[in-house]
Amino acid sequence: MAAEQSDAIILRSFPWSETSLVANIYTRDFGKLSVLAKGARRPKSPFEAALDLLSLCRVVFIPKSGDALDLLTEAKLQRRFRAGSRDLLRLYAGYYVAELLERLTDKGQPQPEVFEVAVATLQALAQPELEVRGIVLNFEIQMLRYGGQLPSWTRCVHCGRDVPDSRWFLFDLVAGGVLCEACQPTARHTVRMPADTRRVLQYFSQPTWRQIDLSRYPHEHRAAIRTVIGRYLTFVLDRQPNLHSYLEELGR
Repeated sequence: MAAEQSDAIILRSFPWSETSLVANIYTRDFGKLSVLAKGARRPKSPFEAALDLLSLCRVVFIPKSGDALDLLTEAKLQRRFRAGSRDLLRLYAGYYVAELLERLTDKGQPQPEVFEVAVATLQALAQPELEVRGIVLNFEIQMLRYGGQLPSWTRCVHCGRDVPDSRWFLFDLVAGGVLCEACQPTARHTVRMPADTRRVLQYFSQPTWRQIDLSRYPHEHRAAIRTVIGRYLTFVLDRQPNLHSYLEELGR
């Protein structure tokens, strides 16, 4: 088969043999792929640092049929992820980007928008003046959007009726949205959240994610925001994300 090329983010790599690696990558044009990088573990690897975790690179690969690994023939480094060298929380946030890309996307399903928001998130994490909590929340919500799991913040997720303004709202973790008063008694897995938390989550859920002001993440609601999004993602993924235990500071 003819070689293909695309921009890619390195999500994970692990040894395949004494000289080779397998890398999971997320590409702009082909979605998530697993590729075999022959010779990547040699002292003078042809890939050098291009396969470092969270690196952005230009890859060339030969697609293989069936369950066979695609063959990576070239990877040219464009940008390393350096945020973790200055701030441990930003490092964990970067790892979290890789985890959600692996777990919320399907292999071989291209979503250029997902690639763009992931690259923008990694770039934002490298800017110390930007709030980590807002960066992470924006990425989580956009991943839920592109995965078809964006919560409903204004209409009852059970009956579809508008939910009137109130001091408190009940969020259904299974169905993924707020509940009207009539539907609340039938819901089992719920979390209570104040009105200001709903407004923040609704703002971060707008489709024009590039226009979201990350500084509008209010510190006084960070615990409630992390509770709602963290528990909802746990239901979506059917288990708690691995990095949540390392990101507890986001709720403090």
